Amino acid sequence: MVGRALREFCEACGDTVIAYDRQALDIANADAVQEAVRRDKPNAVINCAAWTDVDGCESDVERAFAVNARGPENLAAASREANAAYVTISTDYVFDGAKDGFYTQEDKPNPLSVYGRAKLEGEQRAQEVNKASIIVRTGFIFGRGGKNFLSKVIELARGDQQIKAITDAYGTPTYARDLARRLRELAQRDRRGIYHVVNSGDGASYAEFAREAMLAANLGDRQVEEVLSETLNRPAPRPQNSRLRCLYSEKFGLAPLRDWRDALRKFAAETELQSQT
Repeated sequence: MVGRALREFCEACGDTVIAYDRQALDIANADAVQEAVRRDKPNAVINCAAWTDVDGCESDVERAFAVNARGPENLAAASREANAAYVTISTDYVFDGAKDGFYTQEDKPNPLSVYGRAKLEGEQRAQEVNKASIIVRTGFIFGRGGKNFLSKVIELARGDQQIKAITDAYGTPTYARDLARRLRELAQRDRRGIYHVVNSGDGASYAEFAREAMLAANLGDRQVEEVLSETLNRPAPRPQNSRLRCLYSEKFGLAPLRDWRDALRKFAAETELQSQT
């Protein structure tokens, strides 16, 4: 989802984009990564690859760390050798969710799940081998082509399916297109560090997002059945609160992303056009 959004945005800006899927390039394979970067000679490498199956990671620790920890390290090392800017996407799940309010870069990560631990290790490995690495933590991403709940809820509602949504887990919704714009901007500026990139606003629970999505899609007050996280019996623990805020973006002249509700209305309009074609 994010990779497609990034490719479309960069191409629209006139960039030459070489986009690999996992069949074309296994980022856990250091030799393959080095070969690809040496051959392509990019000005910037932006890593949108990850294994994001949070529950699947719990039962396959080796794969989780291969993709989410070793992969970012391999890309960071190859980018350093090629003197290319390097941006890699991390996650709000590096935090434990015990804090009230927003997590910033000053908060100490404490991941609860294998997925979160692997992503945090990916951050650390990338920075160890390439001090110029740019780490982007984000979460609650929605957008065209997404398979997660936030991306599918409007489609499900339009199909008259019953909507169940978690009411006790909170994050900061992030539109893939807006994230893509900021990823390119960070690559251009090539200023190392950890950034929290999310849309503006107070954040939301999954249930709150679902209700806003119904309104954005002009579906009225369709019933959203609220459920508690614990009733789902999922293998991996998740942070109850993973809302993010960035301490550095505005300091470095990066304008806040639009409010997530405005972004959601844009996404809803896009999905309406898609449904008509």
